[in-house]
Amino acid sequence: MSNSPVFILIRPQMAENIGMAARAMMNCGLQEMRLVCPRESPTSDKAIAASSGADGILKTATICSSTDEAIADCDYIYATTARRRGMIKPIRTAHFAAEEILQNSQRKYGILFGPERTGLENQDVCLANSIIEIPLNPEHCSLNLSQAVLLVGYEWYQHKIMAPGQQFILGKTTFATKEKINLFLQTLENKLNDSGIFQQPEKREHMSINLRNIFTRTDITEQELNTLYGVINHLNIQKNSQKEE
Repeated sequence: MSNSPVFILIRPQMAENIGMAARAMMNCGLQEMRLVCPRESPTSDKAIAASSGADGILKTATICSSTDEAIADCDYIYATTARRRGMIKPIRTAHFAAEEILQNSQRKYGILFGPERTGLENQDVCLANSIIEIPLNPEHCSLNLSQAVLLVGYEWYQHKIMAPGQQFILGKTTFATKEKINLFLQTLENKLNDSGIFQQPEKREHMSINLRNIFTRTDITEQELNTLYGVINHLNIQKNSQKEE
């Protein structure tokens, strides 16, 4: 994907967390990982196993000796941290940062993630243009490294694909038209009338309105209408056969 930010893990401590971070990145369509002084190899068995199929990211990850080296070719850096450390910097949510990255396709962005135990240190945060904060419960806002990678990556990917907020999966059917719904309701009311349920005329209108509200409040499909027709016909056949007995 074009304009993908570089995810830079600063001094990660555990191979499993590196692997899980790669898995999170692949879930979000991100490919470029850089590691600053990792304690364990990104291609160790533990990292590969934890990546759950995202080992391609691990095998192409760049290992750097310093944060300066890791960010050298980037022109804008975000530092992910819950601790502002008294620095004067713009603060973005991951949601806002994702939109900012995609709106500026000519820039190369890097996102820093700190080690599991301490998070980013001052000398790393001071290299960033701005800070990414993930709004969480202020009484407990501690994230695992891979969780932080996933949350930031998720926001970027959602903006990238412009995922619809809601979808309706129709399969091979289509929504029923008002004409077909009204025809079904007339059939249903006729069957109910034949069954004697409308013996009290004053209740017929009220029940009819309730039935129409049920069916007009729902996005009903032609397939579902056909199923309901089948149910009515089956009940009608059963009723007739009982009469004959």
